[in-house]
Amino acid sequence: MLKRTGGLALAAFASVATAAPVPTAAVNTASPAAGSLLQTIFALTVVLALLGALAWFMKRFGPKSHVGTVPVRLVGALSLGGRERIMVVEVGNQWIVVGASPGRVNALATMPAQGAGDTADGASTLAEHQPPAASFGDWLKQTIDKRNAK
Repeated sequence: MLKRTGGLALAAFASVATAAPVPTAAVNTASPAAGSLLQTIFALTVVLALLGALAWFMKRFGPKSHVGTVPVRLVGALSLGGRERIMVVEVGNQWIVVGASPGRVNALATMPAQGAGDTADGASTLAEHQPPAASFGDWLKQTIDKRNAK
C-alpha cells in the first residue's frame, strides 16, 4: 500500500515536470530590489508608528504610579559649600535632619515635628526661646541636645 501511494505521487510529479513550459513576461531586475527596499522602509515606519502609539496610549491610559502617598515636605535647607547641604525634611509627624553631598545622603538626627505646636494630649506648647547660635554646627548641637534631654 505504501509503495502504491509513493508511485502515484512520483507519477504526478513527473507529469507536472514534463508539462509544456508556461511563457512568462520579461521581468525588470532593478525593480524588485527597489520595491523590496521601499517595502522594508514602509514596514519599519509602520512598526515604529505602532510603538509610538502604544507608548502614548500607555502613558495616557496606563496604570498610575502612587509616588506621592507618603507626606514628605522640605522644612528648610542650608548650603554648607559648593555641593554639600543640610536639610530638614518632615516625614509624617517627625523631622529628619539630613546631610547631602554628591553621591551620599546621611540621616544626622530625628526629632518630633515642631511646626504644629500640639502635644500628644492636645495642649498647645511654645518652644523654649534660646539665644541664636553663632553657627549652624552650634544650632545643630543645641537641637540634638534638646531632643535628647526630653
